[in-house]
Amino acid sequence: MTSSHILKLAKSLVYTGILILTAGCATTQNSALEGGSDPLEPVNRTVFNTLETLDKHFIKPIAESYVDVTPVPIRTSVSNFFDNLSYLNVILNDFLQGKFEQGMTDILRFIYNSTFGIAGLFDVSTPIGMPANSEDFGQTLAAWGVSQGSYLYLMGPSSTRDITDQVPSTLLNPFFYLSSIVMAPISALNAINTRANLLEQSNIRDEAALDPYSFTREAYLQQREFKVHDGKPPASGYDDIFNDASANATENTEDNEKSGMLVIE
Repeated sequence: MTSSHILKLAKSLVYTGILILTAGCATTQNSALEGGSDPLEPVNRTVFNTLETLDKHFIKPIAESYVDVTPVPIRTSVSNFFDNLSYLNVILNDFLQGKFEQGMTDILRFIYNSTFGIAGLFDVSTPIGMPANSEDFGQTLAAWGVSQGSYLYLMGPSSTRDITDQVPSTLLNPFFYLSSIVMAPISALNAINTRANLLEQSNIRDEAALDPYSFTREAYLQQREFKVHDGKPPASGYDDIFNDASANATENTEDNEKSGMLVIE
């Protein structure tokens, strides 16, 4: 076994440990985020500021140069390739969440894009009625009743529940089992292409947000809530408002009837 494989195995074991520890903790306590709190904010902000500095002076300029010299069709094909490569994780979580019909459709999507789409470079499935789905192990744990836990900012926004997706997404990526000599340039291309796809969003954030950290956190949490509920998040708070208003109206009507007053609605 080579040193690169030992390193990958150690990484996998660390992720597995995080998965077991997080799942156990999250099922025994309420989500810290459900109350709007960020208990790890001091540490998260330190990591966020460090990575933002690195991004500003190194990663973002590379991504901007990549956009300048790479035509849109090529960047689209690169994105399609990496999206298709990670789609085995989507399929696994389809079935773990009991979405069997969606899972079967996603298997066909993966097969079609991997063959007719030339290793996923072209998305031939969406035009024929098999659009991409977004499922991961964090959403699966949510479907199983595991609370979100504390917000985390490591290499990007996450939470103690969502970070567990690193285990299956890593192990189901075929490139995980290649040598580091092959993996390094592919990983670099994926990172640069991913950052390039986020340039517009990050520019909007930097121009609009007074506090980029809070803006990033709230945007991430809203996106996760949207995904966990398959695009139909509950209108939290509104039901209570309407129920209270209805209850007050009923009480006022009863009081008026008792007093003999005529109520015109």
